[in-house]
Amino acid sequence: MELRALTALELGAAIRRGEASIPAVTELALKWAEQAGDNAFITLTGEEAMGRARGLQSRLKEADSPLYGVPMALKDNLCTRGVPTTCASRMLEGWIPPYSAAVVEQLANAGAVSIGKTNLDEFAMGGSGETSRFGPARNPWDKSRTAGGSSSGSAAAVAGGSCWFALGSDTGGSVRQPAAHCGLTGVRPTYGTVSRYGLVAYASSLDQVGPLCRDGADCAAVLDVIQLPDRRDATTVKGRYGGLLAGLTDDVRGMRLGIPVHWFGEGLDAEVRAAVLSAAEVLKGRGAEVVELPLPMPDWAVAAYYAMACAEASSNLSRYDGVRFGLRVEGADSPEELSAAARARGFGAEVKRRILLGTYALGHYDDCYRKALGAREAIGRLFREAFTRCDALLAPVTPAVAPRLGESAKDRMKARLSDVYTVPAALAGLPALSMPCGFDRRGLPIGAQLIGPRFGEQTILNLAHAYQRDTVWHRRRPWGGGV
Repeated sequence: MELRALTALELGAAIRRGEASIPAVTELALKWAEQAGDNAFITLTGEEAMGRARGLQSRLKEADSPLYGVPMALKDNLCTRGVPTTCASRMLEGWIPPYSAAVVEQLANAGAVSIGKTNLDEFAMGGSGETSRFGPARNPWDKSRTAGGSSSGSAAAVAGGSCWFALGSDTGGSVRQPAAHCGLTGVRPTYGTVSRYGLVAYASSLDQVGPLCRDGADCAAVLDVIQLPDRRDATTVKGRYGGLLAGLTDDVRGMRLGIPVHWFGEGLDAEVRAAVLSAAEVLKGRGAEVVELPLPMPDWAVAAYYAMACAEASSNLSRYDGVRFGLRVEGADSPEELSAAARARGFGAEVKRRILLGTYALGHYDDCYRKALGAREAIGRLFREAFTRCDALLAPVTPAVAPRLGESAKDRMKARLSDVYTVPAALAGLPALSMPCGFDRRGLPIGAQLIGPRFGEQTILNLAHAYQRDTVWHRRRPWGGGV
């Protein structure tokens, strides 16, 4: 049994059967993380992880979660009590939170073992991992390429075999895009179903925490743990939570799968198009009804997203003034000089760009931010109309496979347009999933996106589960393990 190639659920089952010990697999995970050479981690918490692993092993008979004892990782914009949280920024250098994020607490209660904090684009602003002050995480399939972003380290850690699942955050595609580039399954949940308490804010009306896993069943297990209302986050919604893993089925007969034909046109790489459409054929073979839909891809969706996200980032990051929060710079003669020096030294170039763009959008509220709000509502209406004709949508995740390191900096507009397929679901607050659907001629992973209606996690997870029963893309590993 190659432990490293197992899914999180398979490893959890092996632990409960006594075929693997929690301290042993945790020690292996830490060793693999140190040896990977992919810059996936900012902080490894070896001593804490091993202590927790030994404690969990002593209580193994009490295990009541399928994730009990499974090593995992946390994106470093999730607060962790007693462990540095950097957001990959100099601005938070040396900051150790006195509390943990809600999702961190929930996974700890389920018996998962965190081995450390993963790399990301600074303050989650970027799509390649290259804005991190610690340097980019590297794609385990080709270390000359990005792992995607902003949850770059979480994706690289799971794909590279350092841990069995990880948490990321998705504002406009930051779970789904790295999942696609690294051959993983990743889910952005319905907005409001996962608490943002303890998630360092980028754009509050868009941010959601989600899992990066090896398959859809693992994602269902993680969502069963983290999807809960939380009085500490006023945006979480009451509802019926849990049961996603128990409700998984590979029977999708009669399910209507919509293909938004406008999303498969100009700008989409031919190999990506072919792989995504082949996924539709697999699901059709399982009994799903494939329906072509004339759902337009609004050319203003990405512009609306950046106006909204940057405006909210400008507001959220204004707290880092060098007085109450953030880097403290000595030698300033006034509070104004102190704040200016802290922000000049603490924020990287991309964060500064987005703050400036967002400040402009707020200063021209009617022409920018209000119009972006109207665009979000228009996109929501388009999706609601589409879901009267289908149960879920199948679309690309990205226009192309993972780019080489440095390419995004050469063409920033092209880099921003890489979000074109992920931004619409984020603006509408819908659940969306990325799953591996093939590899290109160079051996790089390709992802397909499933988008469901609000609270439609079970639908898209069932489709992914059915697809993964008939395919092996999610079983391939960059080190040659798996199928």
